[in-house]
Amino acid sequence: MAEGRQGILSIGVFLIILVVSILLYVGNVISWMLIIPVVFVLSGCWVIALAGIRTSNPQKYERGPFSTLAWGLLLIAFGGAWFLYTFNPLYSLALVLLALGALAITAALRKR
Repeated sequence: MAEGRQGILSIGVFLIILVVSILLYVGNVISWMLIIPVVFVLSGCWVIALAGIRTSNPQKYERGPFSTLAWGLLLIAFGGAWFLYTFNPLYSLALVLLALGALAITAALRKR
């Protein structure tokens, strides 16, 4: 997939993520303070999907699929930690440490 197409596709997905977040707020599923963490989590899911797309069609001078996957996981961890902070700050810390541990294990076991 060409880089321009991925950019347009990502803009469309981001707009859909914003709509989903707003609908979750309007439906009283989340409070208005949690719209941004939900956007981070859903954007992280999209970045992980982009990593899968890049795995099937790698380009020479672009970010690798593993790096894209790592950024997606960190976005999910950051948004999830922000969301969990409303319940207990220790849950946030546990989630961030879990994500960093998973990244460290994946980086250690990955084949080049």
